[in-house]
Amino acid sequence: MVCVNAPAAAQEAADAPPAAFDFRVVAADLDFPWEVTWGPDDHLWVTERAGKRIVRVRPADGARTVALELPAAYQAVLQDGVLGMALHPELLAGTGNDFVYVAWNYDSGAGGPIGARTRIQRYTYDSASETLTAPVDLITDLPAHDDHLGGRLILGPDRKLYLSIGDQGGNWQRNRCNPILSQVLPSTEQIAAGDWSSYPGKILRLDLDGSIPDDNPVLDGVRSHVYSYGHRNPQGLVFDAEGRLFAAEHGPSTDDEVNRIVAGASYGWPEIAGRRDDRAYVYANWSASSPTPCRNLPNVRQPPPSVPSQAETEWSHPRFEPPLATFFTVGNDYDFIANGAATVAASGLDIYLHAAGVPGWSDSLLLASLTRGAIYRIPLGADHTRAAGMPVMELKSTNRYRDIAVRPDGRAIYVVTDNTGPTRNAAGERTRALEHPGALLEFTYRGDRR
Repeated sequence: MVCVNAPAAAQEAADAPPAAFDFRVVAADLDFPWEVTWGPDDHLWVTERAGKRIVRVRPADGARTVALELPAAYQAVLQDGVLGMALHPELLAGTGNDFVYVAWNYDSGAGGPIGARTRIQRYTYDSASETLTAPVDLITDLPAHDDHLGGRLILGPDRKLYLSIGDQGGNWQRNRCNPILSQVLPSTEQIAAGDWSSYPGKILRLDLDGSIPDDNPVLDGVRSHVYSYGHRNPQGLVFDAEGRLFAAEHGPSTDDEVNRIVAGASYGWPEIAGRRDDRAYVYANWSASSPTPCRNLPNVRQPPPSVPSQAETEWSHPRFEPPLATFFTVGNDYDFIANGAATVAASGLDIYLHAAGVPGWSDSLLLASLTRGAIYRIPLGADHTRAAGMPVMELKSTNRYRDIAVRPDGRAIYVVTDNTGPTRNAAGERTRALEHPGALLEFTYRGDRR
């Protein structure tokens, strides 16, 4: 486990000797790119969350081909639209499995955030037209809202789909009066009825037809799609070569997390942010305010006495799994007003397993930071069950890094960036002036050419 204390450790990471990289913008004018994946056609496949489409980008010159347009996608706020995408490992291998899986939001009919839902569809790639065709619904009516949607989709080495779902923004800002369901597990009756309303704050595991795998964990006597729970807003998922699953998730104002995901484990939210250490976080349950109902309370940082509060050490759970690393854990004297949130806004996650690639990088997780405009490299121990050192800040720029892809030879790192939002510049100052908004960036290792 690594616990990074801000802001000193952030500066320590930034001061690490950088590897030598050439930089270029591969493509610009993307509409809130959300997922980037290297495909077997040697193109980068990108979902555009607000653009409601999937494009294939040729790395050499940035030439784009639209593979899919989804005008029916629901996109109204800063986290919904066309989100996660997973390529079948046999795509273009001649086996007939030319499948691409896509998670996107739609309006179930009620309108607004109340009616928002998530579906996973399977498409077939037609190499003649270079488009995705023949959509098949695998699962629909998954929870969505206007905040903390999660939305990362990957296909594991076990040939199962994994989807992250956030806590829907419960207990936070405009949704502070909505309860958090991250620790609430589905009942037998809900699963039998196809009622997925208890799925917020979970990582799901699905068969390739959307059904519940027979070997999913049984939690409180019920087998469902739920693989792990107690999550806030997980937006990064990646497997290592041995099939270990890792996730990155946003914390509240402290303690973004990188976790090793264990089947059936709870990751503590909302009772715990980061570690169970009573440092700069108390669970204040706005939705349970009494006698004054939450809807009559002002939206303030310090909750009034009517809001029940609980220290982290007041909660325990037999299946609690502590994080591999946190960004950042701070003391109770940390000044949030002066310094801002002690987080990096952890988004996409990848793993670097190239011994002949960038020196010192092999066996590291790569975390995309939105509000620091950098990749945080987390060295892993030999068995990949723990962090082996302090995270290192790499590839810094004044952008919001949404997701990462690694070229198969390990010599280039690709990053997609948000179109708007806050980050920090080279001096560490907060800014909204982004250098390359809505872009696909390439960082190519120069080797000895420094």
